[in-house]
Amino acid sequence: MPVLPDAATERVLASGLLPELAHAFGGPFHFLLPEAFDTNLRGMREALASAGVDGFVYFAKKANKAAVFAERAAAGGAGVDVASVGELREALGHGVRGEHLVVTGPAKDPALLDLAVRHGALIAVDALDELDALVALVALVDGQPAGRIRPARILLRCLPPGQPHSRFGLSEPELATALDRCVRAGGALRMEGFSFHLSGYALQPRADLAARLVGLCLAARVRGLEASRISIGGGLPVSYTDADSWHGFLAEQHSGHYHAAKTFRTGDFYPYHSPVAGPEALAALLATRPEGHGQPLSRLLSDSGVLLLLEPGRALLHQAGATVFRVQGVKERAGYRILTVDGTSLSLSEQWFNSEYLPDPVLLPQTPRAERGTFPASVGAATCLESDLLTWRKIPFPSRPRTGDLLVYPNTAGYQMDSNESPFHDLPLPPKVVMERTGPPRPRWRLDRHFT
Repeated sequence: MPVLPDAATERVLASGLLPELAHAFGGPFHFLLPEAFDTNLRGMREALASAGVDGFVYFAKKANKAAVFAERAAAGGAGVDVASVGELREALGHGVRGEHLVVTGPAKDPALLDLAVRHGALIAVDALDELDALVALVALVDGQPAGRIRPARILLRCLPPGQPHSRFGLSEPELATALDRCVRAGGALRMEGFSFHLSGYALQPRADLAARLVGLCLAARVRGLEASRISIGGGLPVSYTDADSWHGFLAEQHSGHYHAAKTFRTGDFYPYHSPVAGPEALAALLATRPEGHGQPLSRLLSDSGVLLLLEPGRALLHQAGATVFRVQGVKERAGYRILTVDGTSLSLSEQWFNSEYLPDPVLLPQTPRAERGTFPASVGAATCLESDLLTWRKIPFPSRPRTGDLLVYPNTAGYQMDSNESPFHDLPLPPKVVMERTGPPRPRWRLDRHFT
């Protein structure tokens, strides 16, 4: 599956720097392209402005732990979506203002709630007991917050219709109870609106639920609550490959294309092609007419004076980095080879979902090769587990892979690099290298400044 071209990545591949870094680190590493993050953020803001919608973008930090992306969010005036004390401290430490943080996730730790309130972060309340904990946290004197504890800024997270078994969000009865408690809480809370997170990437259900949340805001205002914003989470798709390659793969793939005749369910693959992606998907969402409304979502938001909050991860990280492994062994099998690289599949997190990362890695030969053709190979990891393969698929490499060559998996910054990395076998975690300049005469790089 060929990836869409990216000029910055191609300049790094052609620079000759990657073999030197592989030698210096003595193992796999990731390289980051933060200018792509800036471009994606700018595109989302342009989509909001073109639709006449007031909005604010939070980077979903869980998508990549690198500090540079929090730094770029801070520099660009964006926020960060966090779900732990560690993530919140990281974001603050790299320049993100407290009021530009949104705290999500279920059953939040009391220390996280305390820190979020003290720094004025927005908190997506997921349950009634969490709401009660926030009210108790903000001690009141004569109806006003006492000392240096400020009112808790909250969104009420709604359980999406059609997902009755989800463990996230408030059901209809719970939401009614929560609104009553928000009214009674007075100055302890600033109820700023509602939020949701939907699985999948379909635009219509997202527009429909956003419209419902706008209606909830209008009803909450009648009760004296601020209710000025809604968060629709992330869920903006990314296109890694062209339509023909993606649909051709889905139509033709079978067990014979994989090592050990492994099978994958088509529905478990990430949709590596989308007709609209990133900022274009946001523009398409804003132009969608919610069911029962005669106007697009953009008009509904602007007419209601509702601020749209977004929490994209993958879509902000499109083309923002790649992962490099060195081939340290080659075995011949019937009709194909098994490459063993100096890392593990834990550094390509798609295996976590009983799937695999499908874009083809680029082979960088250690020495020039005159031979050309098709040399299929699967890619195994440097562990003692039969199941530890980075790529079960027999990749059709254009030249014969050999020990010492590099494999570069492209466009891995979004969720692939560190969602489930582990120092199994006491292997060190791959370092992250920030490419601060990719143009001539040569890329300029530094190590990422992640505190932990």
